[in-house]
Amino acid sequence: MSKTKIVVIQMKELIYTAIFAGLGILLILLLVFMFFPSRSKNNKENSSAQMNPYNPGVYNSEIVLGDNTLNLEVVVDSDQIKSVSFVNLEESVTTMYPLIQPSLATIEEELKKGTDIDSIPISEKSKYTQTLLIDGVKAALDKALTNPL
Repeated sequence: MSKTKIVVIQMKELIYTAIFAGLGILLILLLVFMFFPSRSKNNKENSSAQMNPYNPGVYNSEIVLGDNTLNLEVVVDSDQIKSVSFVNLEESVTTMYPLIQPSLATIEEELKKGTDIDSIPISEKSKYTQTLLIDGVKAALDKALTNPL
């Protein structure tokens, strides 16, 4: 006759095995989702927003210098900055702040070249003026962004 073997499996061992198998499957799924890029619709939207970061148009921001308020105008295309200028700049302001026009011209030149606004070089001669103008340009560009944060 054949010998019959009886195997006794305790319930505790079954539970441990099921838990470890579930954790193993969860770990494999986690690794798959982490290391394989997703090809979802969101990635396509983000890449198009990176290609066209701005809504084309004219955007304004205000800069306060002493008692004077200056209107800064930024003209943007869908992918680049076209120009940066003052609107209705009074002669008294240019007399009181002689570095304001050359500083804005330098900033505009850098932006037209495609330099990122955060990496525009600031000269020691007009550090305060350029920092103030860059903050004004950033405020106007924040209004022009297609996907503001």
